[in-house]
Amino acid sequence: MLAASMVVVGDEILGGYVPDTNSQLVARRLQEHGVELSCVHVVADDLAAIDEALTAELARSRPRLVFTSGGIGSTPDDLTYEAVAASLGRELVEDPTIGARIEEAVGWSREQGLEVTDAFTWHLGRMARIPAGSRLLEREGGWAPGVAVDVDGGSDTGGVTVVVLPGVPTEFEALLDQAVVPRLVAGRNPRPHVRELTHRYPESALNLVFAEVIERYPEVKLGSYPGRPMLVRLRGPREPVDEAATRIAGAIAALDDSDAGRRIAAARAARAAARAARHDTHEEDA
Repeated sequence: MLAASMVVVGDEILGGYVPDTNSQLVARRLQEHGVELSCVHVVADDLAAIDEALTAELARSRPRLVFTSGGIGSTPDDLTYEAVAASLGRELVEDPTIGARIEEAVGWSREQGLEVTDAFTWHLGRMARIPAGSRLLEREGGWAPGVAVDVDGGSDTGGVTVVVLPGVPTEFEALLDQAVVPRLVAGRNPRPHVRELTHRYPESALNLVFAEVIERYPEVKLGSYPGRPMLVRLRGPREPVDEAATRIAGAIAALDDSDAGRRIAAARAARAAARAARHDTHEEDA
């Protein structure tokens, strides 16, 4: 079963200036194909921090995809290519496809009247220096590609594939959907069966049946989420998921028919009405 991890790189995310939406997107896309995202690191623009996270994920169970997001631009704080190469013990090499685009960008900058020095060209060229052995991941109409680096044969043969993608959400999503999911994710794992149930009780009222389900069906993932209504989500193979859903639905129905269940539901409804009344009062005062 293919698994996945992710390393999100960026001081701007850790500083609270920019939200991390890329890991949420990866989680959704992988879940659609039955691939578990088992860990997400958010690290600074720092070689040691990136290396620490990559090293930890390379040591996890295989086959595995390890995504990185961010840090592949031309500014001095863009260090992901260097960090990945160092973590894998590889050299940085210039990719000719990216290099040609960099040359065009240099020429355009010169035409606009910028002073194009050797240092200017060197920094821009950092975007073309990728870990040796990488292969490009490109999308239609895109300028900045990602790269995939196979370790021990790559994720297709029981190893690891490190997928290095830009942090800009629109670029990240396009590369993920057009280049990564079709080639590296789709068809690898069976898609999970999902059942959702709702109820009007506190989670604690169903904890015992939840514990019973987890023990009886270890292959089923159970999640309980507060809200109005409360939500229970079950994921896994179809037969055990359906059996687990039947047990939980039975427990909810038993609560519905009990005096305790009716009192709990009435108390929660009264509290909700009181909150709504307070909200209306505050709006009138405003």
